Amino acid sequence: MSSKTADTGDKKINESTAKEFSSMSSGVVLKNIIKRFPTREGTGEFTAVDNVSLEVHTGELVTLLGPSGCGKTTTLRMVSGFEFPTSGEVLIGGKNVENVPPNKRNISMVFQNYALFPHMNIYDNIVYGLKLKRMKKEELKDKANKIIDLMQLRGMEERFPSEVSGGQQQRVALARAVVIEPKVLLFDEPLSNLDAKLREHMRDELRNIQKTLGITSLYVTHDQSEAMAISDRVAIMKDGKLMQIGTPKEIYDQPGSRFIANFMGKANFIEGKIEGTDGGCTVIKVQDSPLKIPNPGKVQLSSGDTAYMSIRPESIKLSKEGGVLKGIVKRATYYGSKIEYCIEIGKDSLIVEIPNPQLSVIFGEGDGVFVDFDMECIRLLKD
Repeated sequence: MSSKTADTGDKKINESTAKEFSSMSSGVVLKNIIKRFPTREGTGEFTAVDNVSLEVHTGELVTLLGPSGCGKTTTLRMVSGFEFPTSGEVLIGGKNVENVPPNKRNISMVFQNYALFPHMNIYDNIVYGLKLKRMKKEELKDKANKIIDLMQLRGMEERFPSEVSGGQQQRVALARAVVIEPKVLLFDEPLSNLDAKLREHMRDELRNIQKTLGITSLYVTHDQSEAMAISDRVAIMKDGKLMQIGTPKEIYDQPGSRFIANFMGKANFIEGKIEGTDGGCTVIKVQDSPLKIPNPGKVQLSSGDTAYMSIRPESIKLSKEGGVLKGIVKRATYYGSKIEYCIEIGKDSLIVEIPNPQLSVIFGEGDGVFVDFDMECIRLLKD
């Protein structure tokens, strides 16, 4: 066995281990998936997932992002086999798995509550799936040892889940899911039970492991920062529909609607009227001021249309004089690494983030300020 290793930050993973897993991985395709459930009254149906088509490429991690009730977990459960589509197809490795039960799909799932067996020690939790496969003892032990080292659980094998931390329990759940060498790994909000600092650490670990092992993964979360940190691509859902899919940068920089802009990070919206074009720029009139937008985005707009300027908080500058618009500071919140202002401009309110406030002018509540924009960062949206 090769002794070469792949660096994943704070640990090293044997390359031969990574190859074993990546060779097992295959893609997932959803074709026009619809899922309806009967209403509580029993008088009709409601559509939880509405004509969703999505492809997760081999070795890729795609995140389903959206508010509670948008259909993301139902979509995940249809891939796992715990729910069946009302119509449409689920393909894993090019094979329609409509009639394949969950335990035959060669997938693993990591749950929000970890779902560890409390009466089993860490080692027995990890090898549970291997025992179900009736794997030979020596092979089982070899695979278990590799995954225990990979997840940094060495020395904890005899402990029970209640005797380790939340982050360690999460590693055990991931180890149990990965050790059976699944084609597809599914995550249902796996970090939501951790505190903020540990959640940030674990998402980085999880991403490093997924990338190194190359397992095709579908990840569900409602946390946009988590989605941006771990995803190759993000699929944003709303009311059962797939609204937009792309890399985190594509969606953050080029949102297709106000909902998407606001869900993928913080965004400000200022209403205006499109006046036409000028020198390749789109001209929008805001509070009697015509502004030229050099990079309006992908939404098609015509003269006379009502539109919204979408501006990220970090793309706004404040000064005592000389800005595009004038406003009043309604709130100033100091975070140490940044200061966040709420600025009232007419009927609109803007959230502004100023990094490294030690080097900036600090404004207080009630101060008048001038507002300027990084014009290249403004996008125009219809709705």
